[in-house]
Order: sequence, then structure tokens, then C-alpha cells
Amino acid sequence: MEEEEARPEKAGPQSQQTAFRRASYARNASTLVLVEHKNDAILLVTLNAITAANKVGGPVTALVAGDKPEAVGKLAAALKGVGKVLVAKNDAYKHALPETLAPLLVASVKAGGFTHVLAAHSAFGKNVMPRAAALLDVNQVSDVMHIESEDTFVRPIYAGNALATVKSKDAIKFLTIRTSAFPAAESTGGTATVEDAAKTEAITSVTEWLKEDIVKNDRPDLNSAKIVIGGGRGMKSGENFKLLYTLGDKLGAAVGASRAAVDAGFVSNDLQIGQTGKIIAPELYIAVGISGAIQHLAGMKDSKCIVAINKDAEAPIFQVADYGLVADLFKAVPELTEKV
Repeated sequence: MEEEEARPEKAGPQSQQTAFRRASYARNASTLVLVEHKNDAILLVTLNAITAANKVGGPVTALVAGDKPEAVGKLAAALKGVGKVLVAKNDAYKHALPETLAPLLVASVKAGGFTHVLAAHSAFGKNVMPRAAALLDVNQVSDVMHIESEDTFVRPIYAGNALATVKSKDAIKFLTIRTSAFPAAESTGGTATVEDAAKTEAITSVTEWLKEDIVKNDRPDLNSAKIVIGGGRGMKSGENFKLLYTLGDKLGAAVGASRAAVDAGFVSNDLQIGQTGKIIAPELYIAVGISGAIQHLAGMKDSKCIVAINKDAEAPIFQVADYGLVADLFKAVPELTEKV
């Protein structure tokens, strides 16, 4: 892969040639999207990946795998922008282990002759995609924020402080998509055909599924919530996160945390926002007791409006905040909750 500086195109014959070249690529391109689903429902991040796939150009195919994938296959067929759905049914796919899904992805790519393979830049996508890319001996372009053309993509580097324009020369391009950078595709209106996926060789895995510990949460999901409240080390304890939960219930907001709060054991790591956690872009983000480390900013700086509450007037979070309140959070948050 090559990295190059993004340059605006000039009007005239050269731009016309570029447009023609992109149109030619679109006619030859074909994209396979790995569907992420749970409990017979397609996760929202897949809808963002579908939108990105349509930016590449050419037909878009969705791949659904599971032990009982029929219901999800029907939902995928209704997604706007999807032309075909491949359904792979096998007990080995029940828990979506990457060791079993990666060979399926490779077999599907070879059988369908796909030029691009996309998945959300989620824990699921980051687990499966690199394995499949390695099996095909190609590079992966991770966390794609913008698609310039069928072989040129923009992704963040240095914790989001710079953007790199990457040109891939691989015949098959594997991309994980930053879901906050693309709108969700419509979940209805599609009329895709449904077919069986390509068969793989005997499915074996060195990994054994033991159990899954699920934390039940009635609050909105961090990835899709319009309002998110994030707590940092300044919360001082997990018990004090009740202040944020109470405010969140009134606002209909999801509650997240910085890595410092997670590492301190205040909350579980599924609430972590940042470079090594979840990347979000809500309408409103309220940072409470968060200093604003670069790793955290990488996960929330695309928020439409950022409000910071911190007693340290020099905290870096105020440099990116649209509104800032220098105050003791243990006084400010209860007062804010009371006024809502």
C-alpha cells in the first residue's frame, strides 16, 4: 500500500479522465459485506458498512453466517443497497468465532470473485477481517473514514490527529469501516436475492467456546445513542457513576467512560470510549471528570456538540469542547440533573 497526500482535483480534462476512471472501476468492482448480527437482529454498524460499500461502486453482496441464519438473511435482503445475500448455515458459526468465519469469508470471496470485502471496525470486524486477509495474503486497510475511489481510502493515524490517504494495490481489498463516518443504510426497501454461500472444507477450530457473560443494560447503546455521557477518573469510584446514570435516565442518554476510569475498575470495559474502545459520534457528548487524553479524544471528537465539566480549567478536554464548565462535578451534575 502507498500513502499519499490528498489533493483537490482541478476542473478540466484531467478531472474528466478521473471521473471516467472511477466509473470504469465501479463497473468492475464488486463488494462483499460481512453482516454482524445477534439474537436474529442485524447490528446497526452493519448498516453503516453497507453505505460505505455502495460508495465503492458496483454490486453489493451481504454474507450472513450462523447456526440459524434464515431470519437474519431475510432482514439482510430488505436492506437498501444490497443486491444479493449469501447465507451460510452451520453449527460451527453459532458463536461467530473468527477461526471458523475467516475460511468462510475466503471461500465466498473466491467463489464470487469479489474485489472488496467490508466489515464494521467493531470488535467483531477487527477479529475476523485480518485473519481472512492473511489467508489471501493481502493487506487490510483499517478504520476507513472516507472512500476516494475503488483503491484509495482515508483513515486516521496518530490517534486521529492526522489523516492518511492510502492507495491499495492488492487485487482484493479488505476494509474495516469507521461506522460514525457513514450514515446507516435504510433497513427496508431492498429486494435482494438470497442464495447459499460457498461451501468450505471441513470446519475445524483450535478455539473452544466456553461461555459469554452478558451485562444487561436498559440504556441506549453507545454506538447508536444520540446523547452520551462519559465519566473519567474524576468520578473517583464506580459508585459515583450513579450520578451519571441518573442524569442519563433523564436525558435518554447512554453512559460511557474513559480508559482511565475503566482501568481503575470503576466500570466494565464495554463502556470504554476511545482509541482502544468504542468510536462514537453522538449529537451531544457530555464529558464529566475527563481530562481529555489523546486516546479518549480519538473516540469522541466527531461528536456534533461536546460539553465538558471539569474542575481543572487547564484540562485538555476544554480545547475540543463547544461548551465548558469549570466546576466540581459532584455539585454540577446533581444540579444539572435537578434542572432537566
